[in-house]
Amino acid sequence: MYKKVVVFGGGTGISYLLKGLKDFPVDITAVITVSDDGRSTGKLRKEFHTPAVGDIRKVITNLSQIDEPIKEMMSYRFKTFSDLDGHAVGNLILTAMLDITGSLKDSIAHLSKILDVRHTVLPISEDSNLTLMGLDVDGNVIEGEEEITQAHRQFQKIYYKKEPKVLPEVLEAVKKADLIIFSMGSLFTSVLPNIICKEVQEAFNKAKAPIMYLSNIVTQPGETDGFTVGDHVKLLNRYLDKKKVNVVIANKTKISDAMAKKYESEEQKDPVLIDYDELEKIGVELIEDDLMIIDKDNTLKHNSLKLSSLIFSYLMR
Repeated sequence: MYKKVVVFGGGTGISYLLKGLKDFPVDITAVITVSDDGRSTGKLRKEFHTPAVGDIRKVITNLSQIDEPIKEMMSYRFKTFSDLDGHAVGNLILTAMLDITGSLKDSIAHLSKILDVRHTVLPISEDSNLTLMGLDVDGNVIEGEEEITQAHRQFQKIYYKKEPKVLPEVLEAVKKADLIIFSMGSLFTSVLPNIICKEVQEAFNKAKAPIMYLSNIVTQPGETDGFTVGDHVKLLNRYLDKKKVNVVIANKTKISDAMAKKYESEEQKDPVLIDYDELEKIGVELIEDDLMIIDKDNTLKHNSLKLSSLIFSYLMR
């Protein structure tokens, strides 16, 4: 029987991880945040009063075993002067299914079957009015995930306007898991929206599985400026209840001066450095390796297959 892995995240980070992890003999449940309110997803949420579907579409597409042209179609965004402008085809399909079934969980299951997805994808909640809130260090309240991302501020607290009703299947997956993973990606808008839910924290406390964090390669402008790997772990632990992060996987590849300058000047992002002494003080196990690659679009990415192999090796201990 395959080991059970539950991965929490959202956005590009988790979908890129799962692209590699799906090729290993593990049983994956991907739990996706649904508080995004920007771009195509935001427009659909306002018009149809639904949870966010964009990150779910990315995850389903990357877990799919179907041919590449179909995957490309799912991600294709219309470029037009009509109301279709900017909408991803997959977002429209998921919204149509949600309108038919009345259930985001069921809509995901139907689309997963069509696209030959052999793992489970779940939304953290089916609440249609889920709104992420941020209290910055100056005491300003920012409402909405897109506004939080664009604010480029440091936050002292991330919370929901109204506590979400977590999908029971998510809690059951945590209970049965052999490993709980917090994916790389934005801490404040991809990872924390899942783990700040009280029901999820209670499930973590009761879970037998260790918690693994996959550290980011670079910082997030305003939000994690100057953060080390240890700072990321400490922030996660601050939001967790009794159960804390047990192990972190971090990249040790040195970013070239040219690439570091590019990220600093164009995106205001810096490398996330490994602070060995601090990680030892926290009591978290460190797994480090050369995990960084330069993608075809000249951006820094994790080597998804190598990262996945480290996760699998940890599972098989």
